[in-house]
Amino acid sequence: MMRKTWGSRMQIGLLLLPGVLIFGIFTLYPIAKLLIMSFFKWDFGSILNQEFIGFANYGEVFRDPYFHTVFVNSIVYTLVTVPAQMLLGLLTALFINSISHFRIGFRVLYYLPVITSWVIASLVFKYVFNTEGMLNYFLTDIIHVTSRNIRWLDTRWGGLTIAMLLGIWKGIGWNMVVFLAALQTVPQELYEVASLDGAGSVRKFFSVTLPSIRGTVLFALVMLTIGGFNVFTSIKMITDGAPGHQTDTILTWMYYKAFSTGKFGYSAALSFITAVVLGILALFQFRLMRNRN
Repeated sequence: MMRKTWGSRMQIGLLLLPGVLIFGIFTLYPIAKLLIMSFFKWDFGSILNQEFIGFANYGEVFRDPYFHTVFVNSIVYTLVTVPAQMLLGLLTALFINSISHFRIGFRVLYYLPVITSWVIASLVFKYVFNTEGMLNYFLTDIIHVTSRNIRWLDTRWGGLTIAMLLGIWKGIGWNMVVFLAALQTVPQELYEVASLDGAGSVRKFFSVTLPSIRGTVLFALVMLTIGGFNVFTSIKMITDGAPGHQTDTILTWMYYKAFSTGKFGYSAALSFITAVVLGILALFQFRLMRNRN
């Protein structure tokens, strides 16, 4: 009996071994290597001979005035795009769930921005909102609202606003799919009981629908928060940090410090600071949702 149990465990271990090896090589090892790099002077001049400097890279990050700028940019981007994506995605899901015809067509239509390339979408937005772009041409030459081109992308908040609009537009479809799947699991008996109690559509939403999909709301909130702090492609393609790194976010600034200035230790420290912040935010969101439950 013991031999049979040992053999079964060996089979399970051999089946899990490829996945464990891949996870260890491509996930755990890079994380450990990055953590080690954050405690060393690791740049273009010391690739072959790194010097242990302890928490000096972390101190440099916190003293860097650009870090404060990009951190605020990331927070603002997250605070604007996450609620907007969730609200619009939920409204879209409620609309599709309430109709009986053309559901598949609407789902495909709203999901198209999600599968659109970030690079292509960013270039289109940059073309539209560029100083010599389509929107300015429409405003100045077609409807004559203004006589001068508006420099949408040449200011900090102007460039961030365009990137946030793109993020919201891209994220509605994903939220729609997630919330639509959750809405279809809500028992119809709950709505029937609410109707017998005289509840209207608004009351049903807040008393039946929202409590029933609370877990999905939490999932979307955590995933979108992580995605908001990890925004990279849209910022890189639309503004590339201009003017003067004022529109950079954490990832674009991390990329610049690593591959343009060669400060890999600084970038490694910044990545772990970001990970800790995201972990704290996730724990706070889980606890907040659990208290509401």
